[in-house]
Amino acid sequence: MRAETQRISANGLSHFVRDTGEIDAPAAIMLHGFPDSSAVWTKVTPLLVNAGFRVIAPDLRGFGETDMAASVAGYDIQNGAFKDVLAIMDALKIEVAHIAGHDFGAPVAWMLAAQRPERFKTLTAISVGHTRAYLNAGWEQKWRSTYILFHQVRGLCEAAYRANDWALLRRHWSRHGDIEDAIHLLSRPGRLTAGLNWYRANISLDRILKPPRVGTFGEEIVRIPTLGIWSDGEAYLTEAQMMGSEDYVDAPWRYERIEGASHWISYDAPDALARLMISHWREYA
Repeated sequence: MRAETQRISANGLSHFVRDTGEIDAPAAIMLHGFPDSSAVWTKVTPLLVNAGFRVIAPDLRGFGETDMAASVAGYDIQNGAFKDVLAIMDALKIEVAHIAGHDFGAPVAWMLAAQRPERFKTLTAISVGHTRAYLNAGWEQKWRSTYILFHQVRGLCEAAYRANDWALLRRHWSRHGDIEDAIHLLSRPGRLTAGLNWYRANISLDRILKPPRVGTFGEEIVRIPTLGIWSDGEAYLTEAQMMGSEDYVDAPWRYERIEGASHWISYDAPDALARLMISHWREYA
């Protein structure tokens, strides 16, 4: 199985990218979230490659081995990761791909699918639904999202997470499949702040309590086949925000619930996750 890592200069930064599978196989772009890196896909990647796909998994800006942006504004999805992904695809000469995202990678994938449908065959959203469905999901979702407000407090949040050998971060993300690796990566200078800047650039109290007007997120309707996946052990996101995403998909929509997995489905249920993605990708090849 061909597996390599490479650095790609794209959109003003140097990106670390895992590229696994045959060059001429159908490509799938896999986007991670906080506090992860592309390593979050380690268990599921061989299953996808063995099914005949090429998996492209970048460390998103500020995470893992990819460069950090110079300011908080540099983590705005529309001007940051959105353009990063397209530039990485261009550098690899990938015209069209399937796209999948988990955690913060999911909003990036939703936005790409909505605004650049000509570049993607399908969308797979894992755990996090469409941005507007998330914001409109009701008070239970708002309650589950309160930790995000703590992430807005620069300096204090970083200090609290680092204290006592990262005890608070370990407790909050207790179901993480490889928390030691995540902490190792976040422990490097500037990296924890870079990860938290994703929240600071894209989420605010006003936005959570009062969703902005339609059109704020650019073209919002997704017009490519979309698979939404949620797990019953999910602590941070309600099922309603994923199921409600159907309202923002003007294309074939499929919802699947995975039993017995936490927020980190790729660690807890890689076989089930791979089966769902493979069937989705093959149906709309």
